[in-house]
Amino acid sequence: MTISSFLNMTLLGATTAVLLAATSPLAMAQDRPDLVVGVADLPATLEPGKELSNVGTRVNYSVFDTLIRRDFLSSEGGGGSVLVPGLATEWKRVDELTLEVKLRDDVTFHNGAPLTAEDVVFTFSPERLSGENAVLTEGPAYFSVLAEVKAIDEHTVQFVTKAPDPLLEHRLSSWASWIVNKADWEAKAATDGGIPMFPVGTGPFMLDEYKADESIRLVAFDDYFGGTPTAATVTFREIPEPSTRVAGLVSGEFDIITNVAPDQIPQINGYDDIETRSVVLANSHVLAYGTQDPVIKDARIRQAMNLAIDRQLLNEALWGGQAVVPNGHQYPEFGDMYNPDHKGLEYNPERAKELLAEAGYDGGLIKYTTQPNYYLNALPAAQAIVEMWKAVGLNVELNVVESLSGLDMATLQVRTWSNSTRYPDPVGGLWNLWGPFGGPQRGAGNWAGTENLERFNELGRIIESTVDLETRQPAAFEMLELWEKDAPGTILYQPLETYGVSKDINWQPYTFYYMDLRPYNLSFNN
Repeated sequence: MTISSFLNMTLLGATTAVLLAATSPLAMAQDRPDLVVGVADLPATLEPGKELSNVGTRVNYSVFDTLIRRDFLSSEGGGGSVLVPGLATEWKRVDELTLEVKLRDDVTFHNGAPLTAEDVVFTFSPERLSGENAVLTEGPAYFSVLAEVKAIDEHTVQFVTKAPDPLLEHRLSSWASWIVNKADWEAKAATDGGIPMFPVGTGPFMLDEYKADESIRLVAFDDYFGGTPTAATVTFREIPEPSTRVAGLVSGEFDIITNVAPDQIPQINGYDDIETRSVVLANSHVLAYGTQDPVIKDARIRQAMNLAIDRQLLNEALWGGQAVVPNGHQYPEFGDMYNPDHKGLEYNPERAKELLAEAGYDGGLIKYTTQPNYYLNALPAAQAIVEMWKAVGLNVELNVVESLSGLDMATLQVRTWSNSTRYPDPVGGLWNLWGPFGGPQRGAGNWAGTENLERFNELGRIIESTVDLETRQPAAFEMLELWEKDAPGTILYQPLETYGVSKDINWQPYTFYYMDLRPYNLSFNN
């Protein structure tokens, strides 16, 4: 029953409505608040392995669960590096290739089916997720390391890798690893063209209503193993304009809004009943270049483009200095795999001019393609970068499109993108996103035919298949250097993600786009 149909029951008469509502789980949920979230964009599907985007994971995180959960609220380690039980109660390494996972025996899917080892095996099956020809195209970037996933009994699963994998536990706790119900998925796939749009999960909220490009409404799943959800419903409403989202927060139309610009923070904080909550993301806004495009095929031209970007100026002008310009394509959360001495991301316009001259750049047109609202500040950043590039002699044109969907990524000279570190390790950042299964090498075609690509891939296979730090560390550090030499793209900064929130709501944002609405992270004062 949808929420609207429940409310319409009042038309049948008060007595009938009360009698029907008395046994309705949805009616019971009405005793709790309805949460409304204003977002810039919505995902096209709730298939958790298909929609691995900023906007998709925000919604899917409350619908699905992973076997192991990253604890972003823990003060230990930081960045969600502490792992705690999710759908699994415990896990252990049986040998260097095998991880055994014990499942909870009290978990129910939204369709009423119990969670079993069969569902876990199916979730990671080659035909769905882990194989080279998986129906979910990004799955191999995360799980091509798997040789086999097998059920030992109804609540025990073993994951066997092709080589020793230092990050298998983190893989099971992160992107693409949300568990789906086998029977439901296969039944819906038969009618949805091979991949279901709305499979069921085990999370605290389940889908109630989906309106494309308008809203997604979730309703509380009171049989959630992690405790009764604290909200009756959660509605994500698509509001592309930042000023409109702010106005809705001020008026009380929205309880939470996403993607608040830094210059809007003082305005929101000036009210008594709302405030901003900010976090620097374990994510970077990046540019991806078409390395085979005739105009920018010479790596020296792409290197010049990178040297001409004043990232600190962008940070000050667009983010009030509150974003972070990282030390290359890496994050401190990497621990021993982080190189503090790496120089990366230099601003040197004079050297950029020299490289353009050495490469014989003849003024060929470079088109910079971006969306106006998908990434906060993407358009003003693009406008500024275009001027920085023109200042060193590049002929650049800005190409603003409402969506990159349907475009041939391989033909784009410059496009906006973002890179989140999926695991606290280079395997979950540079390798996962730029390796053979990542977008630029796989379907997008933005990185091909360069001098160091083969060596980069060789090193990536080393860091994902050995646990020896003395072997992994120099390989990862060299990958950083090679990525910057080939320059298939560049990092701009780690953005400051700011939410506008009603002060009556107790909720903590994470360094990911996950919007965690589980009972331990969501409560209401009134």
